[in-house]
Formats: sequence, structure tokens, C-alpha cells
Amino acid sequence: MNKEKIYKVLSISCLLLSILIWIPNIIFGISSPLWMLSFFIAPVGIMFSALIRNYLLIIANVIMFFSFFILMSIGYIINSFS
Repeated sequence: MNKEKIYKVLSISCLLLSILIWIPNIIFGISSPLWMLSFFIAPVGIMFSALIRNYLLIIANVIMFFSFFILMSIGYIINSFS
């Protein structure tokens, strides 16, 4: 396997792992501090996707890096309507 495929697999796995650590908070409603791992996992995914110049993976990992702020703002907007 060449380096590009390895970096792509690592970048996608960092993205999926960043998504999976939000599941206890969003789906099950359990207050879990695991979401803080996205601040460490997403930059690694950004680095791997930047090495292969896959801009879609870069954007997806950046969104997961800022996912806390995005989800907090969505929560405040939903709360303001009710």
C-alpha cells in the first residue's frame, strides 16, 4: 500500500472517530467528556488529509475540530425558539 492510501485511511478514521465520540452526547443524552478528544484527533486528521491534498477531508476534519462551537450555537438557536 502506498503512502497516499495510508494517509487517506488515517484521515478518514480520524474523521469517523471524531464523529463517534459525539454519539453519547447527542444521541443518548449522556454527558460524556469524550467530545474533548475531537480537539486532539481532528488536527491529526487535518494533517494527514493535507499531506495528500484532499480538500474535502480537510474541510470535514476542520468542521469536526470546531464541532463543539457549532453544536453549542445550534443548541442556543434551538433553545431560543422554545
